[in-house]
Amino acid sequence: MRYGLVKRVLDVLVAAVGLAVLAPLLAVIAIAIAVSMGSPVLFTQPRAGKDGRRFVIYKFRTMTRLPPELAEAPWDARRITVLGRWLRGLSVDELPQLWNVLRGEMSLVGPRPLLERYSPWLTERERARLTVPPGITGWAQVNGRANAPWDERLAMDTWYVDNRSLMLDVKILALTALDVVRRKDVHLEPATRLQDDLDVERKARRCGTPG
Repeated sequence: MRYGLVKRVLDVLVAAVGLAVLAPLLAVIAIAIAVSMGSPVLFTQPRAGKDGRRFVIYKFRTMTRLPPELAEAPWDARRITVLGRWLRGLSVDELPQLWNVLRGEMSLVGPRPLLERYSPWLTERERARLTVPPGITGWAQVNGRANAPWDERLAMDTWYVDNRSLMLDVKILALTALDVVRRKDVHLEPATRLQDDLDVERKARRCGTPG
């Protein structure tokens, strides 16, 4: 059987079983968010999927609404709740993306889906990442996650596209599970990011100014 077909079958099976088994936990988390932060329970955002097609990604909400006096705040750390820190620390805020996997918008393993506004700033080589479904986890995530500079992270994404296989996917899933247990490279505060947004960084580079 073709790699793509086997991968999709496994995605559907794992996502369906995962959602069924984790349903009680997901319900408890949803109730806790609703009680502590109110609605909505889920954070939703348009992202660029396979072939650049738009889809809506789902995560559990980890931050409070932005108050008017912080409308110009350059970072969100003050908005992350105690519950949100716990959800991020255990990476369970990403679990609703199993629904994206079940719908065929994402895969368990693949390049992380980027904001749509980043797509025009990808190089021709980097656009290879758009030829495969985005993933909940990927090669870049188990090799530095958000700590890696954009150029390195995108290079790892294209390396994955060129070398993807079921064995590599299993390896990435195993490393992801290990990272979650270790709580490795978990970013609890967006203020600690080591780089600008991709479009900001590359626009500055194009203009010859510091990013």
